[in-house]
Amino acid sequence: MVPLSFAGHELLLLPEAALFWPARRALVLADLHFEKASWYAAQGQMLPPYDSLATLSAIAALTGRLDAQEVWCLGDSFHDDGGTARLPDPARRKLSDLTGKLRWTWITGNHDSAPEDRLGGEIFIQAEVDGLVLRHEADPSDPRPELSGHFHPKLRLMHRGRNVSRRCFVHSKRKIILPAFGALTGGLDARHPEIGRAIGGRREAIVALPGRLLRFPLSGNFTEL
Repeated sequence: MVPLSFAGHELLLLPEAALFWPARRALVLADLHFEKASWYAAQGQMLPPYDSLATLSAIAALTGRLDAQEVWCLGDSFHDDGGTARLPDPARRKLSDLTGKLRWTWITGNHDSAPEDRLGGEIFIQAEVDGLVLRHEADPSDPRPELSGHFHPKLRLMHRGRNVSRRCFVHSKRKIILPAFGALTGGLDARHPEIGRAIGGRREAIVALPGRLLRFPLSGNFTEL
């Protein structure tokens, strides 16, 4: 794992589309979208109903490997406000186990702005932790260093005649947008103007691989809102 210096902190960007903050033993995740499959099923589009359990199993594996003590979820942890009620019993038990043994914090998002039951942990609209703001969607008017999600950034490239898409982090001097961690999440091109307006200034896409970070400058500057 290769550290990234950001606002006076050493952070690890992980190939699993997560961020680890070693000084706090904190795992930071964005856009889990638990129960997305069951939401689509209710609309008549049947998907395999295992997305929540798959995502939780990935979180459990990461927290165990990294010996994490904290987990911060940056919003849209459930696909909708009714997702907690639809959570299957195996996923519910795994989530309760994780929130019971870790300091677990939920940041609300636009999909889950009014949670009914978070199965443990604390709930905040946003938080400031050791000088870093943790929120769901980047605020271009806030000059403080910030970690956020919301956009599900992906880097799309042509490589050896093939279109390649990889989850990525988008990084500027004062902001990092995390990729979506959830099992059934799509993505927005890292060069999209909406991401540019949200993060502002010069920025780059970072694809985390085991042992190295691939960094791609993103062309064009956008005026901050």
